[in-house]
Amino acid sequence: MHARDVPRAAVYLLANAVAGLLTLLVSALLFAAGGVLAVVVVGLPLLAGLALIGLPVAAAERRLQRLVDGRPLPHRHRVPPEPGLASWLRTRYTEPGTWRELGFAGLLMTVLWPVDLLAVVLGVSVPPAVLATPVLFGTIGDAEQVNVLKAVPVTSWPQALLAGAVGLIAVVACAYGLVLLARLRAALARLVLTPRRDLDQAVVELTRSRVRLVDAFEAERTRIERDLHDGAQQRLVALSVMLGLARLDAPDGPLADQLSRAHDEAGRALVELRELIRGIHPPVLTDFGLDAAIADLADRCPVPLEVSFAVPQRFSAAVESAAYFVVAEALANLARHSGAGRGTIAGSYAARTLTVEVADDGRGGADLGGGTGRGTGLVGLADRVSVVGGRLSLSSPPGGPTRLIVEIPCRPCG
Repeated sequence: MHARDVPRAAVYLLANAVAGLLTLLVSALLFAAGGVLAVVVVGLPLLAGLALIGLPVAAAERRLQRLVDGRPLPHRHRVPPEPGLASWLRTRYTEPGTWRELGFAGLLMTVLWPVDLLAVVLGVSVPPAVLATPVLFGTIGDAEQVNVLKAVPVTSWPQALLAGAVGLIAVVACAYGLVLLARLRAALARLVLTPRRDLDQAVVELTRSRVRLVDAFEAERTRIERDLHDGAQQRLVALSVMLGLARLDAPDGPLADQLSRAHDEAGRALVELRELIRGIHPPVLTDFGLDAAIADLADRCPVPLEVSFAVPQRFSAAVESAAYFVVAEALANLARHSGAGRGTIAGSYAARTLTVEVADDGRGGADLGGGTGRGTGLVGLADRVSVVGGRLSLSSPPGGPTRLIVEIPCRPCG
C-alpha cells in the first residue's frame, strides 16, 4: 500500500456516498412525481425514466474506478442502430447492461452509501481525535480532565500518553481499513457492472486457443513423422542395403562377420525407427484414415482381438489422432497389465458422434488416474479427448471386464 492510496480510497468512498444519497433523493422525487402525475399520463415517462437512473450512476462509478486501480471501467453498451432518441431508448431498454446498472444503482442507494459514508467519517475523524489527546490534556492543565470521543475520561498524563499511542495505532489501522474497503467496493462494482458475456467470451477464447494448440501440435507431429520417414529412414534403408551388398562381396573371415553384425544392427535400428515414427504419428492414419489405422493396431497386438470398426469417413486430424492414440494406449495396457485372453474393438459414427470402444476379459482394476500403481497410460488422453469436445469413460471393476469408451462429437471432412 502506498501513501497516496489512502486519500484516493477516502475520496472514492466519499464520492460514492454522495452519489448514493443523490440517487436516493432523485429516485424518490421521480417516483413521487410520477405517481402523482400518472393519472394525467404525464407521470408515466417519469416512472419509465426510473429504469435509466442506473446509467449516470454506473458512468460515475466507472470513472471513480481509476482512483482504486488506476484505470476506468469500460462500458459495454451497444451503439444504437439509428440516430435519434427513439433508437437510443429502444437500445437501452432492451440490453441487459441497463438493467444490471439499475440493480447497481439500487444497491448503492439502499445499502452501500451509508456504509461508505460511515467508513469515511469514522476513519477520518476518530484516529486524529484520539491521537490529539496528549495535546488537549496539556493545554488545560493537570487538574482537569479530557473526554476522549466524549466518552472516555482522561485525568492523568499516563492515560493521555496511552490514548495517544492508541490513536497512532488507529491511524494506521483506519488507513489500511479504508484502502481495503475501497478495493472491496470497487471489486463489487466490477462484478455487478461487468457483463457475464465477457467471462463467456474468455472461456470461448480459451477453448479455441486449446484447439489451436492441439492442431499446431498435430501438424508438428506430422511434420516430424514425414521428416523421419523421408529422411532418416531412407538413409537407414540405403545403409542396410549397402552393408548387405558389402557382406556378400566380402570373403569369409573377421571382416565378413563385422559386416554381418553391422547389417543386423542397421536392420534393428530401422525397425526401432519405424516404431518411433508410428508412435509419433502413424503414416497409415494420415494416408488411409482411422479405420485402417485401428486395423493395423489390432494386427500388431499380441492379444487376439475381434474388430468391428466400420467408420469409413475421414475426420479432422485432431479427432482422428485423439481416437487413435486412446485405442493405442488401451491396447498397450491390455497387453501388458490386463491378463486378458481376448479383446474387442468397436467403432461407429452416428448422430454426429464418433464412438470407439475397447474391451477385454482381463482382471480389471484399471484406473484413469493410475491409482492401481501399475499405471494405465491413459492420464492425459482424457484431456486430449476433451479438447476436441469429447468424453472418455472407463469401467474396470476388480475381476473385469474392462470397457473403455470414447465419444467425440464431430463431422466428417470432405
